[in-house]
This record gives sequence, structure tokens and C-alpha cells, in this order.
Amino acid sequence: MDALDKVLKPKTKRAKRFLEKREPKLSENIKNAMLIKGGNANATVTQVLRDVYALKKPYGVLYKKKNITRPFEDQTSLEFFSKKSDCSLFMFGSHNKKRPNNLVIGRMYDYHVLDMIELGIEKFVSLKDIKTSKCPEGTKPMLIFAGDDFDVTEDYRRLKNLLIDFFRGPTVSNVRLAGLEYVLHFTALNGKVYFRSYKLLLKKSGCRTPRIELEEMGPSLDLVVRRTHLASDDLYKLSMKVPKALKPKKRKNISQDTFGTTFGRIHMQKQDLSKLQTRKVKGLKKRPAENGVEDQGKKSKRIKKS
Repeated sequence: MDALDKVLKPKTKRAKRFLEKREPKLSENIKNAMLIKGGNANATVTQVLRDVYALKKPYGVLYKKKNITRPFEDQTSLEFFSKKSDCSLFMFGSHNKKRPNNLVIGRMYDYHVLDMIELGIEKFVSLKDIKTSKCPEGTKPMLIFAGDDFDVTEDYRRLKNLLIDFFRGPTVSNVRLAGLEYVLHFTALNGKVYFRSYKLLLKKSGCRTPRIELEEMGPSLDLVVRRTHLASDDLYKLSMKVPKALKPKKRKNISQDTFGTTFGRIHMQKQDLSKLQTRKVKGLKKRPAENGVEDQGKKSKRIKKS
């Protein structure tokens, strides 16, 4: 049995707090990512991992030593590092003659590889190559996806979901305008994925709403999809399962549409519109002729009854 699989009993209060942080929770922690360098990684792959780590801080762990492993053939080392660092996301970089400048991005479920996608780097511009001011550490990015492939092809649809999971950062209830500082833009076109990073500049516009400009910040990558290892539909649904305690309680006669608008249904008794009081306007008053017809109708009813 692996040392990490054993049931550990804490001997100190510090160890108890450490184990409590790793216990299953109703509201899961912010997903951390580990960035691992392969045994034959070159300078380009190493710099890509450093730049992605700069975007992920403080929710990332960068392994500086080389690790000889092949994720598509043997996943035990990735699962070991996942348990050790408590990370559910990973990016692995390698380089060889068959697959030059290679990146593998994936995620874990219960410390086992759920799905991963292999990407090839065709063009790369580093953070340090673009001489502009950078965003502070821990800034939550805005994610933009362009291209029909993200909604049509299954591999690209899963890649989009994986990229959102990797870069979305912490979940927040409110957003401040000044806190929108940078954008990550992904474009799927002609079998490639273009990854661009922009800093958001708020300029004066003469009114309350500022004018927005985008300034390229880096990194910039042109990627191509190579191999995929996708989870089965059953396992994928199991990983997306919501606990019963977090499911919203059904409220009678209240529903929501896809945009989150709440609709309520009320039940009323049948109304007698003849007794409805309207505004007293001259145009709505009954004419003498109409009053005479109504009086005759009432008299005829009385005669029949008698």
C-alpha cells in the first residue's frame, strides 16, 4: 500500500488542520494546478510553464526538477504528485523529435486522471518579450472563446471546458469594474487554437462608463491539438455530480429560465368583469336608450317569474 493511501491519525494540532483541509467538502476549494517539466524539456517548454505559472499564482505549484514520465502511457507519477501537492489540475511539458514542444493539459478526479489533451506549440511569445506592465498576482481573468469548433467538435468542446477549469480562478459573488484587469482569449480556427493574453485599459470617455482598450500582455501561443484522453460519459457525469445539500430546493409554482430570470405562477378565482369598477369617464357612461333596454329586460323577466 502506498504511504499516502494509509489512514493517518494526526498527532499534533497542525497536522489535524492539514488533514481537515484535504477532507471532502460540500463547497470544494479553489483548484490548484501543478506544472511539471518532463525529462527532455527544452527552453521553450520551460518558459511556457513559467509563464502559465505566473498567470496561475498563487493557485499553482511549479516543479523545477525534470521528471521522466509519459502521461499517455503511465499516469502513476502524475497521480502521486497530485496527492502530494493536493492539485486537481496539471500541465506537463516535454520535447522530443516525434512531438516537439509538447504540452499536456489535464485534470484529476479523486486523485486519478479524468481527461487530458496534448497540444503542440507552433509559435510562442513570452511574457518577458512584451515590454508592458503586467497584472498583479492572483487577478481573476476574463475568458473569451471564439470559433465554431468549440461548440461543434467533441474534442474542442472538452478542451474549452478544460481551459475554463484551468484558468477561471476563484468563484466570486460580485465583480468590481476596476477589478477587470486582463483577458485570456482563445480562438479555434483551421485546426489550431490561438491563445492570447491582453491587459484591460480603462480610458476616459467623457461619461460615467469608461472607454476600454486592449493591450497585449503575453504570453502568446499558437497551439495544435495532437492526442486526447477523454473520460467516458458515465465517469464525466459522476465527476460533475452535485451533492444533495447543495441542490436548490424546489419551490412550488416558481421556475427559472436559462438566463436566470425567476417566474412565479399565481392562482386566482374567476372574476366577474361586469362588476369591475372603471374610471368614471363621460365616454363610458351608458346612454338613455341603453338604460331603457335594460329596464325592459328586467320587467319581462319579472312577468315570466310571476
